[in-house]
Amino acid sequence: MSMSRHAIADWDGNPAPEAPASPESLKESGLTPGFLWDMLLRTLYARGAMLGRDIAQLLCLPFKVVRDPLKFLKDEKCIQVDGGDLVGEVSYKFSLTDLGRKRAQDAMEQCAYVGPAPVPLEDYVEQCYRQTVTGLQCFPESLKAPFGHLVLKEEMFNNIGPAIISGRSVFIYGPPGNGKTAMARAIGDFMNTAGGSIYIPYAFVADGNIITVYDPSLHVVDDTATEYADEADATVRKLLSTGAVDRRWVRVRRPVIVTGGELNLSMLDLRYNAEANFYQAPIHFKANGGVFLIDDFGRQQCSPKELLNRWILPLEDRHDFLTVASGKKFQVPFEQLIIFSTNLDPKDLVDDAFLRRIRHKVGINAPQRDVYEKIFGANCKRLGMNFDAAAVDYLYERYYTRGRVPRASDCRDLLEIVQSICRYRRQPVHLTRDLMIEASASFIAEFT
Repeated sequence: MSMSRHAIADWDGNPAPEAPASPESLKESGLTPGFLWDMLLRTLYARGAMLGRDIAQLLCLPFKVVRDPLKFLKDEKCIQVDGGDLVGEVSYKFSLTDLGRKRAQDAMEQCAYVGPAPVPLEDYVEQCYRQTVTGLQCFPESLKAPFGHLVLKEEMFNNIGPAIISGRSVFIYGPPGNGKTAMARAIGDFMNTAGGSIYIPYAFVADGNIITVYDPSLHVVDDTATEYADEADATVRKLLSTGAVDRRWVRVRRPVIVTGGELNLSMLDLRYNAEANFYQAPIHFKANGGVFLIDDFGRQQCSPKELLNRWILPLEDRHDFLTVASGKKFQVPFEQLIIFSTNLDPKDLVDDAFLRRIRHKVGINAPQRDVYEKIFGANCKRLGMNFDAAAVDYLYERYYTRGRVPRASDCRDLLEIVQSICRYRRQPVHLTRDLMIEASASFIAEFT
């Protein structure tokens, strides 16, 4: 279904996609009369008597879209009007009749979903392809803020931008403690803050099945969008206006969803609520338009081979398939930047066929001494602590030249131990060689 839209200027360097336009009729909403009748009955059954404007607001539809369905249910003796005022039908108070309550119960048995009306699957697919992660504007200067807390060599920094612009998958690998997760999260921060906002629906409907998408625990609403102002005195005007933004969609910052060892294959499938008879979109599906970070790859509750076999075609074709309880499958976009971060050797995890589908591979090795000292200094500054070169000299003399591989995370961990020692002794937080000897004896010595 083609959707008319509004171009909206965004608050950052990447423009916001065109916003879905509010439907002018039931036909433009993409919903069938029977579907909306059932939604209205369930709403009144779950919430009790409601004003017409409140029903429309709950369903996120203009009142003119629900007016005729309400009239039909009234003519069918399923609902009744308990009162109203001079504003018109939008202020009528509607409630269920005995017949309406029986039909509402039947509708609840079929599906108990109550909330914003879903959008059609085809509208969701169209919107996803209008706001892909491919081709976002990304320049060296725009990456400085999200990566400002990291110390990276110039060539490493210059590899990240093209990976973001490509919108393809990224494999970040190397020994532990050297910033892989921090780098992956910094990419996510860039996408979340400078990647522009996107529109996602509260839910969509596919072959009569409702699938919820918006997740307030994962999606950050872009509250700078003025079209979503909810002042009380504008409520009726929004419900009756023409040319407004479709309120079934939520404007959010590009999502950044992080998962780790808890990931399993069942999390990549639709979650069916057997009691309510509707679905929740899988976790990676909610990352469409943004970033899906798989941290500590290779330590999930399923084998790397199983996980990669599940994704090998979506990574290639940019679409996936979701399966409902009846066994029917439908195609959905797979439009996200997937980042795999691992401490393990990629050759032990994946074969060449899969590595070929990973466009960008970024290896992060142990820092050289000049980089280590910069990281050490940055952590001293973060903790409000003086930099002491003698403390670094001790670490290299005692550990790093005797077999222990330096880790970027050592700087943070050791200096925070020094900070704790100073606070425990009620001393000003400061750094000396002796304090580093004490801190490292606790943190490193037992593992050497």
